Amino acid sequence: MSDFEFMFALYGLMLGLSLAELLSGLARAIEERLSPGAGLRIGWLTPLLAIFVLLDLLSFWGAAWLTRDIIRVSGDSLMFATAFASAYYMASRLVFPRDLAGLASLDDHFFRMRRIVIGILFVLLVVQIGWYASLPQIAPRIFAPASLAMTCLLAVLMLLAMALKDRRWLTLVLAALVGRYVLGYILF
Repeated sequence: MSDFEFMFALYGLMLGLSLAELLSGLARAIEERLSPGAGLRIGWLTPLLAIFVLLDLLSFWGAAWLTRDIIRVSGDSLMFATAFASAYYMASRLVFPRDLAGLASLDDHFFRMRRIVIGILFVLLVVQIGWYASLPQIAPRIFAPASLAMTCLLAVLMLLAMALKDRRWLTLVLAALVGRYVLGYILF
């Protein structure tokens, strides 16, 4: 077993739990919405946030592949991977409320949690870029013009999603965040 395979077993498990948390939150919301007499309004904001978190998580999972020849098993690499994946789990867990009974709209939960969820992802982005920039084998890919432009766009959109208050603008910014990932997956 290579060092990467050893590290990725733990990392993949934790990121998989994050995906499961997102999907179970969505399933709970749909189930609550479809129950007789339920008044839950799902709206656009929380589902768009969930899709963004899912795509961001997938992008990091894929980006880990870049480090497959660099990663070495050590105490600090295990702690770093665990902390990173734990932050993704926490962000994923906060996208949907645990208890939906009596909740009128998921938008209320979105406005309480969005800065925390997107803030966690923003910090992870900064840490990831900083770490990749310190690796001579990967830094040129990070600072390539297209990659740098897509990363700057991601950062600006994330900051806007944390700062804006208007539902319509937030919906557009979240759709742009999702679109940026979809476009990135298609082009790169």
